[in-house]
Amino acid sequence: MVGGTNAGSDNAIHRMAMDDPIPWYKKRNLRTMYLLLFPCVIGIEMTSGFDSQIINAAQLLPHWKLYFGNPTGAYNGILASALPLGSVIGLPLIPLVNDTFGRRWCIMFGSCVMIVGTIIQGFAFNGPMYIIARGIIGFGLPYAIVAGSCLIGELGYPKERPILTSLFNACYFIGAIVAAGSTFGTQTIDNDWSWRIPSLLQMAPSLLQVSFVFFLPESPRYLMSKDRVEEAEQVLIKYHAEGNPNSPFVQAEIAEIRATLEIEMEHSKRSWMDLVRTPGMRRRVLIGSLLGLFTQLSGNVVISYFLGDVLKLIGFTDPAFQAKYNLGNQCWSLICGVSAALVVMRFRRRTMYLTGILSILAVYVAWTICTAIFIANKSDVAAKLSLFWIYAYSPAYNLCFNALTYTYLIEVFPYAQRARGISIFQFWGKAAQFFGTNVNPIGTQAIGWKYLLVYCCWIFAEAIMIWFLWPETSGRSLEELAFLFEPEEYAKMTEAAVKKTIAHVEDLNKDEKVV
Repeated sequence: MVGGTNAGSDNAIHRMAMDDPIPWYKKRNLRTMYLLLFPCVIGIEMTSGFDSQIINAAQLLPHWKLYFGNPTGAYNGILASALPLGSVIGLPLIPLVNDTFGRRWCIMFGSCVMIVGTIIQGFAFNGPMYIIARGIIGFGLPYAIVAGSCLIGELGYPKERPILTSLFNACYFIGAIVAAGSTFGTQTIDNDWSWRIPSLLQMAPSLLQVSFVFFLPESPRYLMSKDRVEEAEQVLIKYHAEGNPNSPFVQAEIAEIRATLEIEMEHSKRSWMDLVRTPGMRRRVLIGSLLGLFTQLSGNVVISYFLGDVLKLIGFTDPAFQAKYNLGNQCWSLICGVSAALVVMRFRRRTMYLTGILSILAVYVAWTICTAIFIANKSDVAAKLSLFWIYAYSPAYNLCFNALTYTYLIEVFPYAQRARGISIFQFWGKAAQFFGTNVNPIGTQAIGWKYLLVYCCWIFAEAIMIWFLWPETSGRSLEELAFLFEPEEYAKMTEAAVKKTIAHVEDLNKDEKVV
């Protein structure tokens, strides 16, 4: 079974939003909210991107290597993997904070923790202190990521929601560019500040979130779940109807959210056990878990964290060249990430996933062959082609695992279990990142280019699992998708409430015109 229930349905909310002729930038309230979303929420993933390049670029700095005793193998791995380890430790409590105190307070908590960790990292005086600091940053990061991705999906107007949630992950590369650029700039500093300055800069996204997050409204779905119905309605009226309380769209949206939440809460105990209680939830958990693994075990960690080792395999050992190539790759990746996010509304989700994963497989096979030829024959052509394939990896990866990750997770998991579902994704993602950052340096040291063959086989397996397990979610509202794998009567109950509300609002508008 590759699809879910309700496939091809004609959802009234989605249709009304897509038929809206007024673009977002001509709506004052919606425009203001979107502009605030960037520093408050969308930029959260900049910390993840910054972190990958802090380790990647720091390994090119002589003073960083000297200060931490020229780390190699397992020691080098734990310096990189301390952050995902800290994330795994912090995950169990995220749904409690997110669903009890709200999305904004959860972002605030995670950001404050990351600021503390970044300060300790920047002033670390030995390896253990550096590792602990990175663990603290990792502990706070998923609180902000889970809450931020939920808030974007639950605040965004349905017409732009998939683009907003896709841009969330694309911001990873802004952080990566700043980290790579700042480290490239500080490599001329002939002391420990060459790595301390970029380390301290990692708190910049968190400072933005702490400064601006309370300028945003709270999630209307969270407010309704806490019986703060009037507040939720005011948020939707202000931002989705530009202050018009009689808007048929926003009245239908309110009715759909309220009806869906009532059904969800009736069948949910708001506990971790809900994730395995029904076949539908078990399938969601399987998809979220596999997606976490795929986003970190599709060969990207090799490029993100250990590019220097990869370039050495093909004969490019000059630190200056490595730094420039790395910076260029991050800029290219940002272009690919944003481009993929902007076209997410034009293609079906399964089409993008399958196209992306098959492209990743083709790139990895070609890269592996070129690297093997260089090592066997010292061919300059093979070495330069390897450089090309590393760059070609970015558009392939961004097409699916970057652009669609949070868009898909928010669509697959219903409100009552959304925070837990994204936490499950984070758990497997960070666990895979921890595994990759520890195993990759050992693997490349032990068997060299042949280590890339392991990824070729695994990426092929990923493509098979995506084909059989991934349902189609495009073209539907979040509330309709809440019953993707559930009995059809739940969706029909919500649909009936929406139709009744639309009819009532239309009758009122007719009466007003008559008067």
